[in-house]
Amino acid sequence: MELNNFSDRASEDYELVQTALKNSSQAAYSTLMERYRDSIFHTMLKMVRNNEDAEDLTIEAFGKAFQKLPTYSPSYAFSTWLFKIATNNCIDFIRKQRMKITSIDEPVKEDSDENFGRLLKANSLNPEESYMLEQRSHQLRNMMDKLKGGYRQMIEMRYFDEMSYQEISEKMNLPIGTVKAQLFRAKELLTEIFKSSEEKF
Repeated sequence: MELNNFSDRASEDYELVQTALKNSSQAAYSTLMERYRDSIFHTMLKMVRNNEDAEDLTIEAFGKAFQKLPTYSPSYAFSTWLFKIATNNCIDFIRKQRMKITSIDEPVKEDSDENFGRLLKANSLNPEESYMLEQRSHQLRNMMDKLKGGYRQMIEMRYFDEMSYQEISEKMNLPIGTVKAQLFRAKELLTEIFKSSEEKF
């Protein structure tokens, strides 16, 4: 493969990619992540202006890039390819967030003044709504139970107990980088479980 148009750093990146793919080298993956983690994070932070969202999006960017690594072709430098994945993922995130904010005040039904914002402010649920919420919670709990213990515990601490990465790191006595990587994997697994269970909803 001709890499004459690459800088020394880009050529090194390409060699690291090949090592990661051929030898499943964790050291190669770690080196690539360490090289670009801060740059990706600062780019995400400029786009979303929220530290925790930027952290999540940084981990997601590397997770998606490493999953797609076999498709990487040195038509562009690895860094260019990585930043494209990161920014596209961030744009999708921002779009989804805007859709959630917009939809909350849209009418529940056509020709109706009732909107989701008002429903969220309701002080109580009727019996049917309570039953549906209880069933949904039960189904979600069943899905959570399919995760391995450590993954399930992390998901619960992060998204149910709303603990920070640092708090989870201290609670589980794990490096914060390990916590972030395992949380990303836990979210992937939970998404797969959701997809395989969609027909039940």
